Formats: sequence, structure tokens, C-alpha cells
Amino acid sequence: MRGEWFFSGDKYYADQDGYLWYAGRADDMFRVSGQWVSPVEVENTLIEHPGVLESAVVPCKDEKELLKPKAFVVLKEGWSAGEDLGRELKEFVKQRITPYKYPREIEFVKELPKTTAGKIQRFKLRAEER
Repeated sequence: MRGEWFFSGDKYYADQDGYLWYAGRADDMFRVSGQWVSPVEVENTLIEHPGVLESAVVPCKDEKELLKPKAFVVLKEGWSAGEDLGRELKEFVKQRITPYKYPREIEFVKELPKTTAGKIQRFKLRAEER
């Protein structure tokens, strides 16, 4: 509580028409090239691809120690992981949202760590990146 207000830690943004959009938890968001990246936005874009069942996005340091998005992707049955699909997914995201938000690295996994309620545990994926 902050005074009489409940602070949830969730971030939203208003579009030009005044609609509010959920951007994720404040502690999940990170900056890329000085701009905020919402993992939820990138994840939602990735799951629009016909081969993606689930995704989770976390910050990952590049060779210059700068944060860049990294995606963990679970594929639908019948799809095969590989470099070609990784490149396709990166281009897919670049064409749909602001290009600086696209995942620089994609790791294909069989499943994502989740709570008993089914919520993705990004903190476990971030811990793997250290």
C-alpha cells in the first residue's frame, strides 16, 4: 500500500485511442538502447507465429555487456527447432513490433518453468543467464 493506493507492480500504457494495455510486471521490464522493453509484448508477438506454443523473454547481456532480449520458445508439435526457424522468428517479431525489441537470441526448450498456477517464472530463466 502507498497511502490509500494499492501498488501492484504491474505496468500499463495508453495507446493513441486511450486504451490501456498490460505491459507486464515492473520488475520484468528492462531497457534496450535506452528504451523500455516489455517481455509480455515480445512473448505475445512470438506466440502469433504458427509454430510457437509458448515463449518467455528475459534480458541477456551481449558481448558489450548491454541488455538484449532473449526468448525461450516451446514449439508446437510437428515443428523442429533450428537456426532457420530462429532467424524466421526474429524477423517475424521485427516486422510486427518496434525492431529494437526483437530477441537477439532464441533458445528452444521443451517446457518453461511455471508456478502451480501456470504462471511463467521468468526469474528462473534470468538466473540461468548469469
